[in-house]
Amino acid sequence: MLSFLNDALSPIKGFGVTFHEMFRKVETVQYPEDKRPTAPRFHGHHQLNRWPDGLEKCIGCELCAWACPADAIYVEGRDNSAAARYSPGERYGAVYQINYLRCILCGMCIEACPTRALTMTNEYEIADDSRENLIWTKEQLLAPLQPGMEAPPHPMRLGDDEKDYYRLGAAGVVSGPRAPGMAGPGGPAGAAVFAGAQGAHPTFGVAEVDAEAADDDAGEAQMPDFGEEPAVESRVAGASDAPAKGDDGT
Repeated sequence: MLSFLNDALSPIKGFGVTFHEMFRKVETVQYPEDKRPTAPRFHGHHQLNRWPDGLEKCIGCELCAWACPADAIYVEGRDNSAAARYSPGERYGAVYQINYLRCILCGMCIEACPTRALTMTNEYEIADDSRENLIWTKEQLLAPLQPGMEAPPHPMRLGDDEKDYYRLGAAGVVSGPRAPGMAGPGGPAGAAVFAGAQGAHPTFGVAEVDAEAADDDAGEAQMPDFGEEPAVESRVAGASDAPAKGDDGT
């Protein structure tokens, strides 16, 4: 009798979750009128950043293009000159394109960038009905000029060479504006709040960081003290103390 009841109720038990969900209130997000905040480290579309004087951080090394698993990034690097300087150092990214038809927003290009020129924002509204519009150019990706910045090309204003700029980056100097959506009304998905605005997350500015503070007497950027490396004598001694194998392998 008990076995018969179990066989008869098995189909009902199978639909238990379905029946339970049928009577729950459906949570509907009224998008696009109601935009929910994304996670703080959400991978949205990319942004090419600037130095505080307006020069571009991208040096045209093409490491982001090499790291991209979807082959979605195309970069052409060109040499800077005394008459036309777009970035500190020898080269700059003259042509920069990201094909969002291919991009999987994995962030590997961000990890490969040596100058933090390329970062990802929290903006996810990149859908379009045109294939051509989904290939973003350098003009679309480049961060806008902020007060106090000068449109390149122009000479380096924050130092004598590219090392001075990199020391500023090591000291925590940012270009001013944060990536769109990183902080703003309604959460991370809201409008952009720049670093100098009221309510923005604390950050360093050019006037707040002394470039010499990031440089030691040897002319290199100071690195945090991680302590001395553990001695390896004990490991070597442990290896030498192990019984050696004989000719017969025992």
